[in-house]
Amino acid sequence: MRKPILILSIVLIANILLTACAPNSDASAKAVEDYWNTIVAKDAERLPTLVCGDWEEQALTALDSLQAVSARLENFSCSQTGADGDIVLVNCTGDMVLTYDTENQKIDLSINTYEVIEEGGDWLVCGAR
Repeated sequence: MRKPILILSIVLIANILLTACAPNSDASAKAVEDYWNTIVAKDAERLPTLVCGDWEEQALTALDSLQAVSARLENFSCSQTGADGDIVLVNCTGDMVLTYDTENQKIDLSINTYEVIEEGGDWLVCGAR
């Protein structure tokens, strides 16, 4: 009776340790989702808090390019797809739909792989490939 309990305890402890050491894929994917939701919302004040300093100018340029249109996300979600050293790679599915007057234009958000890093406990979008 003691042997199964010991084996079960070892398996549970190993699982906890492995989970604690693994990157949080939900948090990195949520960082990219927050990034795009903030751009669509045209929230220039929040955007710099979601990106690395080196990516801030590109992010603000993307936001500025939407000033004359309305924008929304359609069928949008993101998930972690891998890692490259300290950089977590995130891919998204779905479109950003831009509307000017009555004309819609869809931008496929799955064409890029987003680079996300953890910095000071926060996940930040730092680039795209």
